[in-house]
Amino acid sequence: MTERKRPDVSFETWIERQIRVAQERGDFDNLPGAGKPIPDHGNDEMWWIKTYLEREGLSGEALLPPELQLRKEIERLPESVRTIPTEKDVRQVVADLNRRVAACMLSPDRPPVPLHKVDVDDVLEAWRTARQQRRREAEEALAAPASTGQTPTSTEQRRRFRWFRTR
Repeated sequence: MTERKRPDVSFETWIERQIRVAQERGDFDNLPGAGKPIPDHGNDEMWWIKTYLEREGLSGEALLPPELQLRKEIERLPESVRTIPTEKDVRQVVADLNRRVAACMLSPDRPPVPLHKVDVDDVLEAWRTARQQRRREAEEALAAPASTGQTPTSTEQRRRFRWFRTR
């Protein structure tokens, strides 16, 4: 007959011992979330993905397949190249995007997502138009205070030109 554990004798498992030793060392002190209730996520099966994305500062777009990521990038392209200073840099951005689109289109196991290359000339035309519009708005903004007819006081003039003085 096998020997049974007596009820009055405590017996510590290996895991319980590891936990006790860690507590004695203080490994569980000052952990983030200490003293807070365990969050209730309800019936949301994807709660861990959402908390991971929030913690890492990522958008849900990072979870999309590459084809859909590229489509979203193509949609945002006019806005993203708007602040690029030179035409050469805009061409490089579009060429890089087109390289990635071509590589994605050549992959054998890609889902049937319609994907196309971007026309560089169309992007450059939109970039030039937006640049001219911003330049006109800036010129109008600079011309507006001069047209009011107000002259700056001598204190304002000294403040304005203080940085241009040489010593």
